Amino acid sequence: MSHLSLRPATPADIPLILLLVRELAEYERLAHEAVGTAADLEAALFGARPAAEVVIAECDGQAAGFALFFVSFSTFLCKPGLYLEDLYVRPEFRSRGIGHRLMAHLAALAVERGYGRFEWSVLDWNAPAIAFYRRLGARPMDEWTVQRVDGQALHALAAQAGG
Repeated sequence: MSHLSLRPATPADIPLILLLVRELAEYERLAHEAVGTAADLEAALFGARPAAEVVIAECDGQAAGFALFFVSFSTFLCKPGLYLEDLYVRPEFRSRGIGHRLMAHLAALAVERGYGRFEWSVLDWNAPAIAFYRRLGARPMDEWTVQRVDGQALHALAAQAGG
């Protein structure tokens, strides 16, 4: 029987987190978009204004996966929420309940912190992840479509801010 533990990331984990993010990007066929650096990640997680948190899953002392999340806000609920940006379990550690433990841990954090919801996005082709989320009780938000402005379009829109 293997031992699974979850722990908050520390600055010493930056190289590991970056490696896990790159593994996830490879799995999601988005490796070309994983351009962040260790310095970027350290500033985002442990800088003056941390933008996100990470929980690392370890199985028998080996890094098995991670969850990176941040606080969102619902104006309808007038409460913060927990937004899961990334959930990743390395292939050799899958089917051991690690993803479920990470999700249950995040749900418990959301409840403990008084948040109104726990949300995330999933790629529409990722059938195993979608099935996993359904088993957890998640429901799809089919009427919503994610919108994004980034790169040059972000800079162009910002340039229109005036004043």
